[in-house]
Amino acid sequence: MLLLSKVWRDIVKVNKKQLTLTVNGEEHILLINPDDTLLNVLRNQLNLTGVKEGCNSGECGACVVFVGNKLVNSCLYIALEADGEELLTIEGLSQNGDMHPIQQSFIDAGAVQCGYCTPGMVLATKDLLDRNPEPQNEDIIETFNGHLCRCTGYVKVFDAIRLAKEYCENDKLEETI
Repeated sequence: MLLLSKVWRDIVKVNKKQLTLTVNGEEHILLINPDDTLLNVLRNQLNLTGVKEGCNSGECGACVVFVGNKLVNSCLYIALEADGEELLTIEGLSQNGDMHPIQQSFIDAGAVQCGYCTPGMVLATKDLLDRNPEPQNEDIIETFNGHLCRCTGYVKVFDAIRLAKEYCENDKLEETI
């Protein structure tokens, strides 16, 4: 029995692949299965549970993370495709224990209900404001087309995005002073 167990472990090790990621500024070298999704690696190996598993089909937005400067659905993203990349998850958005202005805007606008979709919506807001600091309603609607929330009805989320725009502008202004 012990010999069989050792053989099985060796077979499993042979199929593992090395993955190097920089997640939230910290480098990680992992052994993963070739078909592991980025969602599974982040949650199960790095214990980054802000990345949520919702639909597992890329339609709800609960699992989004930044790979480089691109927002991706980690449930559909094969982890090995991110080898050597820098990733940003919701856990890496705050700095030195201070919430990012976007996170604060979601709290202040009452856009956090059960919280399950919030990490994805916060990162989608960051992506939107990074690309377009002056978004119109149509831009916001387009950005959130792939994000589902069953609690807020989206009105508070839209309020949070408008507030985030203001907070981010104030944050940039404070950095120049």
